[in-house]
Parts: sequence; structure tokens; C-alpha cells
Amino acid sequence: MGGEGGDVGTRVGGGSIGARDRAEKLFVLDTNVILHDARCIQSFCEHDVAIPITVLEELDRFKRGSNDLNAQAREFLRRLDGITGDVLGAEGTMLGEGLGRVQVVLETAPSERLRAAFLSDSPDHRILATALWLRDQRPDRVVILVSKDTNLRLKAKSFGLVAQDYTSDKVDRVDRLYTGKRTVENMPSELIGQFYVNGGMVPLAEVPWVEKPLPNENFVLRNGSKSVLATYRAGQQAFARVEKSPAYGVVPRNAEQSFALDLLTNDDVKLVTLAGKAGTGKTLLALAAALHARSRYRQILLARPVVALSNRDLGYLPGDVNAKLDPYMQPLFDNLTVIRHMYKESDPNGQRVQDMLDGGKLVITPLSYIRGRTLQHVFFIVDEAQNLTPHEIKTIITRAGEGTKIVFTGDIHQIDQPYLDDSSNGLSYLISRLMGHAIYAHITLVKGERSALADLASDLL
Repeated sequence: MGGEGGDVGTRVGGGSIGARDRAEKLFVLDTNVILHDARCIQSFCEHDVAIPITVLEELDRFKRGSNDLNAQAREFLRRLDGITGDVLGAEGTMLGEGLGRVQVVLETAPSERLRAAFLSDSPDHRILATALWLRDQRPDRVVILVSKDTNLRLKAKSFGLVAQDYTSDKVDRVDRLYTGKRTVENMPSELIGQFYVNGGMVPLAEVPWVEKPLPNENFVLRNGSKSVLATYRAGQQAFARVEKSPAYGVVPRNAEQSFALDLLTNDDVKLVTLAGKAGTGKTLLALAAALHARSRYRQILLARPVVALSNRDLGYLPGDVNAKLDPYMQPLFDNLTVIRHMYKESDPNGQRVQDMLDGGKLVITPLSYIRGRTLQHVFFIVDEAQNLTPHEIKTIITRAGEGTKIVFTGDIHQIDQPYLDDSSNGLSYLISRLMGHAIYAHITLVKGERSALADLASDLL
């Protein structure tokens, strides 16, 4: 945890929520925290956790269904039910060794001040009322409302209550997030020349100018006008030259795109993340690489999370389920169209794309349809991954069976989910946690290639 209330703190000992005099903090959880992380009550170290009864009421509405929110609600309720002791009692019950207590708080009656401030009664206001009641009842404790809802945190602060975001799975510094690429200047000319002989491999020992390279990290090695693109192959303890090779008609236009295609077509790299602003070619490169490597996979899957626009859900759209989903999947079809138009109508490569769609070799689907599947020998592309939670990212990766490659693409600064930001979304979390692993690679694409107009809008608007 972090925020205005400071860190969770040091270990302070046991006792009940009402009687303990050493534990300083009592965390009151909002529903969205639980839906974000069903194991959240284990994240507060020795401090106590209070769950307003309103939260359980809200979870009851979420427990049925097949998406991640429903799964999180069910898992939390099972965990709460499995805790030994009386969570509804006045003292709550211990969560386990080294952890504090958990209690379901029945009190939700708002104060006159709260009733006067808000015209309507809502679950948010009842949760806030519980937190304020706890603060009044336990003046010896620092009561902290934990919510991923910015508006509720602001309301709590207006009443003098400490409020924090849930930060257990947040990235510390987004501006220092791993980019997957380094530029090294003033390299010896003869060393750069070595990359163009002997198969383009140079042992690590011969490149002391590069400090602590990570597996699959990419480098631009320069000496004035001379340069070479290289990636570090940890298994071979060597740097390999990266060529600007096309994939299914798509030719890389800059160094980052060259690195991306090299990683996407490398069978030893089972998990790839591509980040970057709109127009940098993330989805197009991933799709081109998948088509290029189609013979090595049973199926190519393209998926993206369904995020309703302007807070309107799918029911707002006309038609059956396929008609409702089409607008969300259209950007993936657009990328396929770009690739098809690279070939003449008579070219079999262009027709092959349609044949793969018709034959089920290439499938475009909403991400929610993937839950419960085991993906064997599949090239799986997940677009708009910045709109996924860390738990959803984990769920997807654990679907991977033998011979499967997964690619996540997205822009961590373009979040469409109300409870995620650039440091708490699943894509940022994945990059920060897996950097340095032998079967994982990442590259941040920085140069837009869509058009000068698109670049101007992306940079300045």
C-alpha cells in the first residue's frame, strides 16, 4: 500500500480490532479493490481490514457470470468464507500468522453531515459512512479508506478521512519502465564490423561497453555514421545482429519495428509485449509476424478486451451478440485489411488471409471468450492490453499450452478502464515483473508511422 497514509508500516503485534493499542491502521475496503484483486486482504501486513456489509451486498451482484470481475468476486467470497473465526463478530478474526484481523462491519448509518452533503443514497456513500463511523468509534486508530474510485477518495478526503488507492500491484515509476532498447555510442568501428561477419554473432566478452544486458534486450550500437542493431541472446552469451527483415509484406520502418519483428518471429521467445502510442504499428507488426510464422502454429488468435465507450455497455448497441461485438473487433479487421492490400488481387498471399479466416485458422474474438481454454500451438495476440488488470494478464498467460506464443500490445497511457491507470494496468505490471526472463521480450515503439497528421495529434492533443 502507499499514498497519503504512508506505507503499511512495521509489524506491531496481535489483538482485536477494538482492543489493540499498538496497531495504528485500519483499512476499510471498497468493492472495486476486491474486484481488482480477490487476495487483497492478504496485502496489508499486520494491519487490520474492515469490510463494510455494503461491499458484500455488491459482491453478491457480481458473483454470477464468466468474466474476470465475476471470478474475482467468487474467489474473494470463498476466501472470506474459509477464514476460521467469526468475521461478523465485534472483534473480527485473525487472517493468519503475521497478518492482522478482518471484520465485516454492519454499521452503515450515515451521519447528518453526510446525509446533508449527498442528495442520494448509494453503495459508495454507505461505504464512506462505514469508514467515518469506524473513525469516530476508534479514535486511537488511523482509519484509511482504500478505493480505486478517484471520486470516492475525493469525497472521503472532503470529510477529513484518509483515502488511498490500492497500490500493491502498481509499478513504482512508469517513467522508468523497461523499454527493451538501449543506445550505446562511441563503439569501436571494428567491433561494429564484426556483426557483419561470422553469422552476425559477437560474444558478450567482446562487448564490454554494454553493461549487464538482459535476455532479449535490444541495442543500437553506434560509432558516428556506423551503426548496427543487435539483440542479446542470453542462452548463447552473445549479441546477434538484427536485420530489417520483412514479415508477410510488412517492412519495418525504424529500429524499434525491426527489433519487434525479430522478437515476434523468434520461436525461443514465448511471451512478447509491444507498447507505444497509436500509429506505431504494434498490432500490425504482431499480426504480420503471426502470418509469417503461420506454418508453425495450429491457429492464430486475435483478441481484445471489450471496453464500452462513454460508459455504455454492449446492450446499448443494436443487433445480436455478433453485431454488438463487431465495433470492438473492427480495428483488428482493419489491420488485416492493411496487410491484404499490400498484395495484388491475384497474389495468393492476399487471398490466403481470407481463406484462413474462413477456415478458422485465423480467429478474431473478444477476450472474454478465451476464459477456461487451454491454448496449444497457438499464436495468440492480445490487443489493447493496457485495459486489463494484472490478474487478467496472469489468467491469460496461464492459458498457454505447449508450443503457444503470446503477444500483448497496448499503450499504457491510453487507459479506457475507470479503475486503471498507467502504473496499475496489467501491461505495465507485466513489463515490470518479467523483464530479464529468458523467454520474455519487450520493446517500446516510439515513432508513429501512420501519418504526419496522426503523429501531430498523438503528440500535441
